[in-house]
Amino acid sequence: MKEFELKYGCNPNQKPSKIFMSNGSDLPIEILNGKPGYINFLDAFNSWQLVKELKEALGMPAVTSFKHVSPTSAAVGIKLSDTLKKACFVDDIEDLDSSALACAYARARGTDRMCSFGDWVALSDVCDVTTAEMIKREVSDGIIAPGYDDEALEILKSKRKGSYNIVKIDPNYVPEVIEHKQVFGITFEQGRNNFVINKELLSNIVTETKTMPESAVRDLIVSLITLKYTQSNSVCYAVDGQAIGVGAGQQSRIHCTRLAGSKADTWFLRQADKVITLPFRDDIGRPDRDNVIDGYINKNEEDVCADGVWQKYFTCKPEVFTLEEQQAYLATKTGVALGSDAFFPFYDNVQRAFKSGVKYIAQPGGSIRDDAVIDCCNKLGISMAFTGMRLFHH
Repeated sequence: MKEFELKYGCNPNQKPSKIFMSNGSDLPIEILNGKPGYINFLDAFNSWQLVKELKEALGMPAVTSFKHVSPTSAAVGIKLSDTLKKACFVDDIEDLDSSALACAYARARGTDRMCSFGDWVALSDVCDVTTAEMIKREVSDGIIAPGYDDEALEILKSKRKGSYNIVKIDPNYVPEVIEHKQVFGITFEQGRNNFVINKELLSNIVTETKTMPESAVRDLIVSLITLKYTQSNSVCYAVDGQAIGVGAGQQSRIHCTRLAGSKADTWFLRQADKVITLPFRDDIGRPDRDNVIDGYINKNEEDVCADGVWQKYFTCKPEVFTLEEQQAYLATKTGVALGSDAFFPFYDNVQRAFKSGVKYIAQPGGSIRDDAVIDCCNKLGISMAFTGMRLFHH
């Protein structure tokens, strides 16, 4: 296939629209079902790069959930605890532990379920039946993978009344070294960001605390590769082989750190007993549960525990999850890794990260205030590596 005509570009008024190879070669994809759009393909090609690099870096199946050209999360195939299975709504999947790919999907899709609503999924490996069954029941726009088991493909084709977007990509495809894009009719040219992220990148530990266990190295690699395909400015918290909070596209670094930290806090709090045991009515669907849980934890637009409100969602009135209880619960969490796509200009980023259990940091370094940032890490017992490599993505 030389080119694929799209319904429209980013918006319905932006026509005509298509994808094609500028050198006249065939596209490295097959569209097995549906008709993906412009933004779908932006998500597909960015997300595929992310999981491909994670698989190459860590040697484990990897999955990411993408929305609007940034990952909501990314994860590798580590088994989930019983509590985490409940928090991710996958405790009813009998064969989950037998598929590392399915475990990676459960983590990636379960991290930030509100942001993953209507997502694009990327798999590093051939899609199996267990993973397909899990994808089928979520609200999602499409998927990209290097292949699909026959039964898994049929399961996915039945999704969205047969219109689910399914893309197969050639895993051996290598893009040209020089890439181009147009803005306002002006062509930009640059070399592709082929920088390899691995454990050697984390060898320059600049803090007094030098401890960097293999689990932290893994999580920092997950964080940094996730950032490589996140719209900048961006910060990513990771633990247990998955990104648990992504702060993308903020103009200020501290706003990235706060946004990602609040998402990480919510991810931890979803696993608290009060949340796991919420007495939902049987007729409350998965997306509504996500919204209610977020409201229960973060006290958002609607007080879900108020009289006259709780009856819409619960069989009985749940106890309020107080701020004091939440803070006490979060105080028990530690060992979190954090990556930043550019240097920390102020030490307030470290202070905020520490509140969400961060123990390990990787950032490029190079700020005139590096000494103040390092001193803050030393006071808090945080290990920080300077990578020397910025990871902006636009």
